[in-house]
Amino acid sequence: DVVSLTRQALLHNDSAPVKLTGEIKGLTPGEHGFHVHVFGDNTNGCISAGPHFNPYSKNHAGPNDAERHVGDLGNVTAGADNVAKIDITDKIISLTGRDSIIGRTMVIHEKADDLGKGGNEESLKTGNAGGRLACGVIGITQ
Repeated sequence: DVVSLTRQALLHNDSAPVKLTGEIKGLTPGEHGFHVHVFGDNTNGCISAGPHFNPYSKNHAGPNDAERHVGDLGNVTAGADNVAKIDITDKIISLTGRDSIIGRTMVIHEKADDLGKGGNEESLKTGNAGGRLACGVIGITQ
């Protein structure tokens, strides 16, 4: 694999946002789109994960925008060591209910996400983030 998640912690309670932490190794230096996709299915590689998780049929945008896909988590940045350190806190994704990301897929993309500001139709769907480098189904471990 080009990329591997080395650790990921998801912490949540009913009154708190979800916090994602960890590292993604093997990336080219720079920004890479980081999204939750609909399906927890990697049988045909990352393409099986479907589109961004978007239960409210909104346009793609950045994680701090009022209108966005639930799965829009913006970009992570890999340094010269080819490692992106993940430290994201998000108030939209959840671990329960309609907005739950459990059983869906995290995807790291080859390019930077333009956060819906690219001025074309693809920007409003995917942020022009390019191909899917690596992915993994989001699960619970105890």
